[in-house]
Amino acid sequence: MSDRLETTSIEGVKVPDSKLGRAITEFVRDTESDLLFNHSSRVYFFAAIAGGQRELTFNSELLYAAAMFHDVGLMPKHSSSNLRFEVDGANAAREFLRSYNVDPSDIEKVWTAIALHTTPGVPEFMHPIVALTTAGVEMDVLGLTYGQYSDDTREAVVKAYPRTPHFKEDIIQAFYDGIKHKPDTAFGNVKADVIADKVPHFHRGNFCSVIRESRWKA
Repeated sequence: MSDRLETTSIEGVKVPDSKLGRAITEFVRDTESDLLFNHSSRVYFFAAIAGGQRELTFNSELLYAAAMFHDVGLMPKHSSSNLRFEVDGANAAREFLRSYNVDPSDIEKVWTAIALHTTPGVPEFMHPIVALTTAGVEMDVLGLTYGQYSDDTREAVVKAYPRTPHFKEDIIQAFYDGIKHKPDTAFGNVKADVIADKVPHFHRGNFCSVIRESRWKA
């Protein structure tokens, strides 16, 4: 990744140019695949831009940490045998931020943001770091707020941190590769199980289908 990309400004949003910001970039670049590094970088930009749109006050370094670490738990080096990958990523971020003497209360904001980023319906009501991390993920993976960004903004983010030609299938495969050794951790929303048990024709939502049907071209 070139220095040019790391200083890219999109709607006033930049990668934090600080000791901590640079360390986060280096750590995640050395830990994740290009697919996930670019995805996480886009998540940060979409999240921070959304924060500006919503007039939220947030610490850019903390949002960057949450966005960049949110998929670290998919990497073998940081993947446990029995914890959800979100918790593995949150734990990796906590350990990393502690080494930089970040305030414990701020570390917990980042931990929570990562741990809840695949839990819809909850993060949006929490601290901006938590809410915006999920918003960025949902935009880049699912395109849920696609229309809230201009064509120029979306194109600028993707130009800086490109999506692969088959990103939708690639990200589904990356999720699978990261959790296939611990399928029991995929147990999810118990309410859907209860409704499916009681309503014969209930149609359960499918994460992969939403990805494939999103407004993103690839």
